[in-house]
This record gives sequence, structure tokens and C-alpha cells, in this order.
Amino acid sequence: MNRTRASFPVPRRRQAGLSLLGLLLAAFVVVVVALVVLRVVPSALEYRAIVSAVNKIGSSGASTPHDVRVAFDRFAAVDDIQSISGKDLQVERRPDGTMSVSFQYEKRIPLYGPASLVIDYQGSNRVH
Repeated sequence: MNRTRASFPVPRRRQAGLSLLGLLLAAFVVVVVALVVLRVVPSALEYRAIVSAVNKIGSSGASTPHDVRVAFDRFAAVDDIQSISGKDLQVERRPDGTMSVSFQYEKRIPLYGPASLVIDYQGSNRVH
């Protein structure tokens, strides 16, 4: 007896993965996000340099608001800070004898045509 196997239709499995259109759309999104990040990174690095300069003022021996602004301008020249200068700092003397140094500025990053990204930066520190 010759047994033959009955041939039943084999169910087709659905293929998983991205279509060409899905791949192109995903690549477009990745490129747009990468371009925005590449434009924001220099601004964020400059903000970190400003925070670092404000923190270093405490160890510079500045005792008056004028000294604080001059010290910041010195650090800004070394770190190539363009967004703010010493005159943009708010320096307040506190009752306990310390000074509070704060800053606030807005950075506008052009993206495409009339669209731009606006970032508000601010920070403060005590100077002894």
C-alpha cells in the first residue's frame, strides 16, 4: 500500500518588516530630528560654558558687582561665549554678605524658512 500524504494548502505566513515607503518615512524622520539636534547642540554647549563661567566667578575673588562682571567677561573671552556678556548679568548683594549672580537670555535657532526654535536659558549661583 502506497500511502500518499494528502496535500492541504499551507497557510501563508504574513511577512514582517518595513515596506519601502515605511523605510523612507522613517529615514525622513531620523534626518529631520538629526538636523534639529545638530543646530541645538552648539547652543546647549554655550549654555554649559556660561554656567561654568558663572560658577568659576566664586573662586575668582570677585567682591563687587563690577568685579563679577569683569571676571565673567574674562571667562567668556576664553570660552568664546557670544550670547551674553558681563553687563547682562544680574548681580545682587544678599544680607548675609554673599552675592547672587543670575542670567537669563533667549536663543533663536532658525530651522527652515519662517520656522525657528526659541530656547529660554536661565541660571544663577551664589558668589562668596
